Amino acid sequence: MTTLPLLPGYDTCKTLAWRNGRGVSQAEFLADALALASRLPDTGHVFNLCKDRYWFSVALFAAISRGIVSLLQNSTAPKNMAALYADFPDAICVGEPDTAVPEHMPHVPVSQAGRPDFTAPLVVPQIPHRQVIARIFTSGSTGTPQAHTMRFGRMVHCAIAEAQRMWETVGQPCAVLGTVPPQHMFGLEATVLLPIFGGGQLSAGQPFFAADVASALAELPKPRLLVTTPFHLRKLMDANIKLPRVSAVLSATAPLSLELAQEVEAQLQAPMVEIYGSTETGALATRRPTRGTDWLTYSGITLQTDDQQTRAFAEHFDVPQLLNDVVELISPSQFRLLGRNSDMINIVGKRNSLAFLNQLLQSLPGVEDGVFYMHEGTSHQESESPRLLALVVAPKLQHKSADILAALRQHVDAVFLPRPLLFVDTLPRDANGKLSAVALAELIASHLNARH
Repeated sequence: MTTLPLLPGYDTCKTLAWRNGRGVSQAEFLADALALASRLPDTGHVFNLCKDRYWFSVALFAAISRGIVSLLQNSTAPKNMAALYADFPDAICVGEPDTAVPEHMPHVPVSQAGRPDFTAPLVVPQIPHRQVIARIFTSGSTGTPQAHTMRFGRMVHCAIAEAQRMWETVGQPCAVLGTVPPQHMFGLEATVLLPIFGGGQLSAGQPFFAADVASALAELPKPRLLVTTPFHLRKLMDANIKLPRVSAVLSATAPLSLELAQEVEAQLQAPMVEIYGSTETGALATRRPTRGTDWLTYSGITLQTDDQQTRAFAEHFDVPQLLNDVVELISPSQFRLLGRNSDMINIVGKRNSLAFLNQLLQSLPGVEDGVFYMHEGTSHQESESPRLLALVVAPKLQHKSADILAALRQHVDAVFLPRPLLFVDTLPRDANGKLSAVALAELIASHLNARH
């Protein structure tokens, strides 16, 4: 059986994480993980509810060392947790002592007072290459959240490949700060596994507001890598505050416009890197938007197109990974992204991308946020000719729908203009800046009903 060390390149004195202004060594991290592992009951699954990224990592690695699968859910809402618990009745919750746990679900606190005193040197556990370590649920942005199984060897290889790409960009390993939660595939790979398996250092925090991002960066040593999303980047740029020096910015979860990438590089004086991937596939490629539109796959990953479908191949994949996007291959390792299959819309024979329309809407002066939605209508006749509607957050443009439509008409065919255009106070985005299909449909229904 092929095995890999739980912590590759284990060095007792090397700093693995930063928490509350102090560095935490690999030895301290391993001690915390093994101490928690000893307190976990015999079970097959855990819900990792930790909000602190350090304790999330401790809980994840404790579960791995015991052969327990971590369930990384996209939402901790009681209804969502109850549904998952019904599917995994052996699961226990692991979280900080003050974590709100759904009723009737067992809970193990992730930390206890004081770190255990091991009398003998700690031994790094060896983990089977094919051991399942996590089931990660999609965000639900295109429908019901789906679970995807991840194995230890694959996650190690993906993290090392991502580290090689990012450290080449920066010149050396970084301290990594993320504005995204670790329960999401992007957050897990880029803010936990990238620094741990790739030789960097993780930050325990998850700042949201610009001032908090600045404070969290100031607590980290140079060089620093900021992992975030286009939604968070837009808020950060609009705040226009001075940030501590970062050596690179890494973005995912939604398309990054060229204009925003240029603004980020101008303000932060750091390379803007965008990741291509999904919950199903993990990270596969990166690009520098300000240097071109082409994507370059990670080392060891190649693409092949057959019957209008594209698959990614790598030694560490159990099976070739199907891409849910339309791409144009330039070479087996280089491609252009044409659009997401589920993102492409066709109205009276004319095609467009919802991602393009969303970027266009969000770029209009006075628009703070916005999203297009394919509405099937309420009558049989309307359902035969679906129309686009749009939700927009634009306090300064209230009652000025005509101005927004006129601006959109400069860039798109009339069939893609939203009918109706609904003004809302805010959009129900999650911590990654994503909108679930259910939450969006509910918001639209409430506003349409109010109009009648």
